[in-house]
Amino acid sequence: MANSAATTVARPGLLHRSVMPIVRWFDTDQASSKLQTLQDGHDRIVWGRTIGFGALQLGCLGVIWTGWSGIAVGSAVFLYFVRMFAVTGFYHRYFSHRTFSTSRAWQFVLALWGATCVQKGALWWAYTHRHHHQHSDDEDDKHSPRQHGFLWSHIGWIASARNFPTDYSRVKDLAKYPELVFLNRFDTLVPILFAVSLFLLGSVLKRVAPGLGTDGPQMLVWGFFISTTALFHGTSCINSMAHIWGGRRYETGDDSRNSLLLSLITLGEGWHNNHHKHMGCTRQGFYWWEIDITYYLLKVMSWTGLIWDLRPVPASAYDPKTHLQARHD
Repeated sequence: MANSAATTVARPGLLHRSVMPIVRWFDTDQASSKLQTLQDGHDRIVWGRTIGFGALQLGCLGVIWTGWSGIAVGSAVFLYFVRMFAVTGFYHRYFSHRTFSTSRAWQFVLALWGATCVQKGALWWAYTHRHHHQHSDDEDDKHSPRQHGFLWSHIGWIASARNFPTDYSRVKDLAKYPELVFLNRFDTLVPILFAVSLFLLGSVLKRVAPGLGTDGPQMLVWGFFISTTALFHGTSCINSMAHIWGGRRYETGDDSRNSLLLSLITLGEGWHNNHHKHMGCTRQGFYWWEIDITYYLLKVMSWTGLIWDLRPVPASAYDPKTHLQARHD
């Protein structure tokens, strides 16, 4: 009888342990409910949570079976840059730093656009990035190559249980909007719909424009798996490479660096040392030769009235006395 009772009690626990990881895939606030417990824990990779990321990378191998076409490859490149702009212009410069203003309706569109990037919700992204600036390259930085090494800063940190939840208390300015909280909480919903839409687009093109040589599986592989994987690694280069490789104009107390190559890959985010010195301005390439495509696009958007109040680079940024090279000379 005792063994039977013990077995009966154990079953709910086993069921809970089996079901909850699946629930957390679709409802990320299940992790946020244990915020303090997770934050007080040690960095550890939850291997079960790497399955989705692994599937994203492996999905790229589907090209072996689907082949390629001009429309599929072109879509992958186009969606890379369109969504990189969403990461840099919206998730980073708007939600994380509020470097310009917009309406509530357009704010939702920006969050929806960013959600297609498969980099979680806008509130999680903003909380994580604000934390990074507060602790840049110190012991509490979630993805510092100085503290944890290159691989952890580039990819390992996203699989740590400590980094799953969203600390809504750090993004109160955004958490007051229930529509943003919804997108953040169910952050897999938009990517799934996005992937399905690409598959359906390819299927339609096969029927109505067979000369393009594409189909559903091919558009899914190129437009979603390959494009999204490239997008992830491009974004992650700022966490890893931009704290290791490049030049430094300003003393910032961390290892942030400027790189033209990374700026081209990420539409302007490579001017990372500039950004860490003056994080509140919309523009990150401070001089004309520092190409910042995200800023140019945001400037054009401001002409339409969709966004406004782009915060300028402060005059102090151009003072030679603040430049490391000037002080060394």
